[in-house]
Amino acid sequence: MPDANETISVVNKLGIHARPAAALVQTVLPFQSDVYISFNGNRVNAKSIMGLLTLAATYGSRLTITCKGDDAEDALKAVKALFASGFGEE
Repeated sequence: MPDANETISVVNKLGIHARPAAALVQTVLPFQSDVYISFNGNRVNAKSIMGLLTLAATYGSRLTITCKGDDAEDALKAVKALFASGFGEE
């Protein structure tokens, strides 16, 4: 099973709070791949709002995105685009 990994930065000023977490879940749910986000030694499923909130990722945090599955590359591209957009908050 192919997988894709990349480390990206949180660029929105408020970090990963409820709205960006919800946007992230909505972005990854359509993909069959498993999508995980790791930060400070914690790894959570990106399809879980509560999991994402437990990361407490603030502006400038470096998160490692891991996608595993047949559409892993597409899932990673979608996550990267969402982070690059600052979750529409800027």
